[in-house]
Amino acid sequence: MWSMIGLIGGLVLLIVLTMRGMNLFIAAPLCALIVALFSELPLFPQLAGEGQANFVGNYMAGFSGFVQSWYLMFLLGAIFGKMMEDSGAAHSVSKWVVEKIGLKHAALAIVVACAILTYGGVSLFVVAFSVYPMAVSLFKQANLPRRFIPAALAFGSVTFTMTSAGSPEIQNWIPIEHLHTSPYAGWEVSIIVAIFMALFGYWWLKRMIRRAVANGEHFIAREGDPMIEQTRPLPHPLSGLVPLVIVLVISFIFHDSLKQSALIVALLGGIIAVYALNRKYFKDFNHALSEGTLGALLALGNTAAVVGFGGVAKAAPAFQIAVETITNIPGSPLIGSAIAVSVIAGMTGSASGGQAIALPLIAPHYLDMGVHPEALHRVVSISSGALDSLPHNGYVVTTIRAICGETHQDAYNPVGALTVIVPLLGTILAVVLFSFGLGI
Repeated sequence: MWSMIGLIGGLVLLIVLTMRGMNLFIAAPLCALIVALFSELPLFPQLAGEGQANFVGNYMAGFSGFVQSWYLMFLLGAIFGKMMEDSGAAHSVSKWVVEKIGLKHAALAIVVACAILTYGGVSLFVVAFSVYPMAVSLFKQANLPRRFIPAALAFGSVTFTMTSAGSPEIQNWIPIEHLHTSPYAGWEVSIIVAIFMALFGYWWLKRMIRRAVANGEHFIAREGDPMIEQTRPLPHPLSGLVPLVIVLVISFIFHDSLKQSALIVALLGGIIAVYALNRKYFKDFNHALSEGTLGALLALGNTAAVVGFGGVAKAAPAFQIAVETITNIPGSPLIGSAIAVSVIAGMTGSASGGQAIALPLIAPHYLDMGVHPEALHRVVSISSGALDSLPHNGYVVTTIRAICGETHQDAYNPVGALTVIVPLLGTILAVVLFSFGLGI
């Protein structure tokens, strides 16, 4: 009982502190400590038996494990984005987009850019780094409130593309191991759900921005924003588009063979392309490298701090009880699997974490019941992208704070609407369609 109180209390406190803008390097371990104390976990490895969970060991294992897995991707992604900004390539692309589709569709341009990169296999974290400079430029020209930039970035990255059939993102690949399906499992339903989420989510995003503008909100420039002089010569838009395409193509080609490491090759290729095509347009190349490096370290640290909390939470006895309870929910197996994966993803702040924990438990049980594996694959994938986007999620924290420089108070509500509610509606639609036999 005390462990459950600590687990729930620690999670709620983490969300509250995050919303209030507390430094995550302090908030995350503080909340993890509460979970550990209420669960009677030893605080230090020296006080724990061999192989026994403990606060410091589990927190740092989660923290360092994330850094080990993602440092190079964060670093190269941040440098790529800064080089796009400093060379003027991002601004050139944004001007081209504005000329083609008009300023009133500035948010759509950001969503589409993120969707293309995400579906091409570029890491969600990296997409935000890469597209942000263009987003600032577009929103500035359109005079739209900048607090909606994180929502546009997140909507294009973690909703209708991340969990769709064929997506090379890990959230679409984890179920394959447990269900022996393919990345295209349930593609008929996936297409319908993706179209619904894209259309409904974009309508909602436009409505929120329109209401904010009507209330007098507008773009407010900040120190450190991309400063493009009107008289400054800009590279051709193709010089900005080509590096994006190179990242997309390389990541797609090497995704099967190199898995996550394909992003290192892809981003390095993008950086080389930006430099080669825009060398004479850089304002301060060395400064861009330094700024990109510092930005990457801050973003990586913020995310790792939250992952460390998840490492302690998973060691709490109450976490195992919660997992067993929600994975044995009576009724429709598709509904039960959606709830199980989504809740665990919310507790750990990770869509992939929710799948990795729930699937070994629910997959054999539901398959023995005769549930179609392709239906289960798609429902699990879509549902994992819902509650994972609560305020303490690593991607949400990174995008809102480290990349966009916003606060949760200003930016999270539109992010939550588009990355929590829209995927939840998509999950419901998928369950209904599979229940009618579509795609199975």
